[in-house]
Amino acid sequence: MTTETKKPDVSAAIITDGERVLMVRRRVKEGELSWQFPAGGVEDGETAEEAAVRETLEETGLTVKPVKYIGDRVHPKSGAFMAYTACEVVDGKARVADEEELDKVLWVSHGEIPDLVPYGLYGPVQEYLDEVLPH
Repeated sequence: MTTETKKPDVSAAIITDGERVLMVRRRVKEGELSWQFPAGGVEDGETAEEAAVRETLEETGLTVKPVKYIGDRVHPKSGAFMAYTACEVVDGKARVADEEELDKVLWVSHGEIPDLVPYGLYGPVQEYLDEVLPH
C-alpha cells in the first residue's frame, strides 16, 4: 500500500469504527498539538502501515488492520515527515495503554473534530473522514 520513497518519521492511524474516529490526547503537548490520532515513530524495516498498527496497539490496546494509505506530508506544526493510514478495528477496546504518552482516548464524531483540532486536519485525512463518517 505504501507509496512513499523516504521513510516517514512518524506514522498515524486514522481508526474509524461505525460513526466515530479514535483520537488520543498526549500527556505532554507537542506545541499546539494535544489531541491527535494514535501515532509514533516508524522503526527501521517497518512500513508506515506496520508502524500505525504497532503504535495503535502500544498506545490504545486496540488491534487494527490497515485498509488504505491516505498520504504523507511534512507536518506544519511539528516539522516531522508524517504518514497517515486508515485502519479498522480487529479486536480490543480503546483505552490508555501507554500512560507515559497518553492521558485520554476518545471516540469522536465528525462534528466534534474541530473542537479538538481547531487548526484543521491534513486535507486528505479530512476528505477520508468526510467520506466515511456521517455528518
